[in-house]
Amino acid sequence: MKAPVHYQPIQKHSLDIGVFYFFDHYIISEIHEGITLTCDNASTFLNLAKDHYGSSMPFALISNRIHSYAFEPTIHFKFKKLFPNIQGYAIVSYTPINNKIAQMEQSYLSTPSKLFDTVDDAIQWAETLIIKD
Repeated sequence: MKAPVHYQPIQKHSLDIGVFYFFDHYIISEIHEGITLTCDNASTFLNLAKDHYGSSMPFALISNRIHSYAFEPTIHFKFKKLFPNIQGYAIVSYTPINNKIAQMEQSYLSTPSKLFDTVDDAIQWAETLIIKD
């Protein structure tokens, strides 16, 4: 991910399943091509997110779909249980077929979610979800 200077992550984690960029109030995930994302293979990421945000710091997850991959649909339910502080889920999609998949995926989500064409737009939306003190 090539981000403008004002979008520099606090932490970057390159894992077997993908690359995760941690910011103050959002994560940008880029899952590797061909991965089937499950709670088991995402456990390292989930632990990193729990360490970073805990269960009270509000944050959003931005899924930057630069690669094609599959996921276990129930992962969203498990994620919400682990992170009651998640405020929203943004999906950045670049192809018509992935847009359709993302629209279907949104039916599984209990948190606010939105589909975007660019990471910048997803970041702006995510930042509006976080209540500033």
